[in-house]
Amino acid sequence: MSETAETLPRLLLVEDSETQALELRLLLESKGFSVERCATAEAALDHLNTRLPDLVVADHHLPGMNGDEFARQLRLSLRTRALPLLMLTGARDGERQGLESGADAYVAKSADRDLLVLRIRALLRERRGSGDGPGSSAFRRGRVLVVDASATYRTYLTGLLAHEGHEVATAEGHDAALAALDADGAAFDCVTIDLLGTGYDGLALCRAIDARRVAGLAGREAGAPTFQVVGIAGTQPAKDFLVEAFAAGADDVVSKSDGEILVMRVRSLVRRKLLEEDDRRIAGEFGDRERALERARAEAEAAEARAALAGALEQANADLATANRKLTDAQAKLVQAAKMASLGELVAGIAHEINNPLAFILAHQGTVERILGEVAADPASPDSARRLQKCGDRVGAMRMGLTRIQDLVLNLRKFSRLDEGERTRVHVPEAIETVLALIQHKLGDRIAVERDLTGRAEIHCTPALLNQVVMNILGNAADAMPEGGTIRIETRAAPETDVIRISDTGPGIPEALREKIFEPFFTTKPVGSGTGLGLAIAYSVVQAHSGSLSVEAAAGGGACFVIGIPRQTD
Repeated sequence: MSETAETLPRLLLVEDSETQALELRLLLESKGFSVERCATAEAALDHLNTRLPDLVVADHHLPGMNGDEFARQLRLSLRTRALPLLMLTGARDGERQGLESGADAYVAKSADRDLLVLRIRALLRERRGSGDGPGSSAFRRGRVLVVDASATYRTYLTGLLAHEGHEVATAEGHDAALAALDADGAAFDCVTIDLLGTGYDGLALCRAIDARRVAGLAGREAGAPTFQVVGIAGTQPAKDFLVEAFAAGADDVVSKSDGEILVMRVRSLVRRKLLEEDDRRIAGEFGDRERALERARAEAEAAEARAALAGALEQANADLATANRKLTDAQAKLVQAAKMASLGELVAGIAHEINNPLAFILAHQGTVERILGEVAADPASPDSARRLQKCGDRVGAMRMGLTRIQDLVLNLRKFSRLDEGERTRVHVPEAIETVLALIQHKLGDRIAVERDLTGRAEIHCTPALLNQVVMNILGNAADAMPEGGTIRIETRAAPETDVIRISDTGPGIPEALREKIFEPFFTTKPVGSGTGLGLAIAYSVVQAHSGSLSVEAAAGGGACFVIGIPRQTD
């Protein structure tokens, strides 16, 4: 199966000769390579910023920047440092030219073409990958600003520096140089100044450029490299002049007569700056990776902590659910116990109420039996009529007692039915009278009950609302007035609420205790006289109706309980 253009090994051919470039391209493509071609080293460096090939094949003799400097430029950049480079050299000095330049291999142009293909394949096998992965940065050529009043020397020096692969800008004097720095000062790697040039003061310009360099450092990160300043002077500048030049900010001073030395100095300064930039970039990327690793570790630890917390929270929720279930069961048992205690007290009172009429019924029954026996023995006796009248009176009294017992039993039936939990329509006056009848033994003759039942006759609620709640409040009111007093029961109909107010003339409830009386087990009665659950149960019943139960001071100084039940549609 043939390879596509995307999967073929990619080569960059740097060759200025059209004829040789076409010949090499046809050969390499016929051997299974994808080939792109640049005519100059400068064009090749710009091309490397767009897409990296798998290998570079470059002629040593190129116009402008030659193969040596091209190889050095490749090794300066982190992006192209590991890129394989095969140098095409002359026959006589091929090995020295090829290897000293920094190439990975060399092949003489006159060598057999099969050897060229073999060397390319060997280099591709050895490559361990360098492309545009993390840590790779765009290739950058050094930028130099040449300041000289002589147009001829500017052209000469520009040619030398361009041959080294640098991008060169020029300025003819003081103002032009400062304008170039102000426009793009941060982009220059080196500035050369003719310190003895005509038309401007070289040392003054050097000081001005150094001042701009110092000002630029204030906006840079600590330790970031800035441009270097190289002064150009006569053949043998005097010592005093060198001292002034270095004091003005020059980093180096070279003779104007030796252009190659100047190029070497500039090359060294620019190379050092580019390497420093790469070092800082690598250090920054390592720092970013370290911070990312620390963040990842922190996130992992936080995730583990969250997982542990979630497990602990789940266990805590399970424990709370178990405790809540046990508490609910215990509360239900306590409420039931309180209801049974209340029921026991109620049954004892009702038994007393039934016992009184039952006692005189039994007494009257004996009298009636005795009189009827006497009349039956002597029907003609003149006292028979009087005795029969007496029997009739006794039977009437017995009927009254039986009626009293019947009413108590009927009220007890109503009370037991009112303890059901489903909501229904409840007749309020009748329910209140039933409760009053059942606790009559507590009220007796010492407590008077006043009624003002002008509210709605029927409300929609559970029977327990008027059973447990009203009975507990009335029972507490009766217990609070051992010497007697008055209880007043009122019903009112508000626009959205039915209200029942129960007040007494007892001692009342201190304001400090009003927030506690609805708490379970809280009681003001002596030990053994109350469970402290009556009002707590009443409060829970009212809450179940989404209503309110509060206590306030009554007009007569006692306590007034206010029950509010929201109006509901049937």
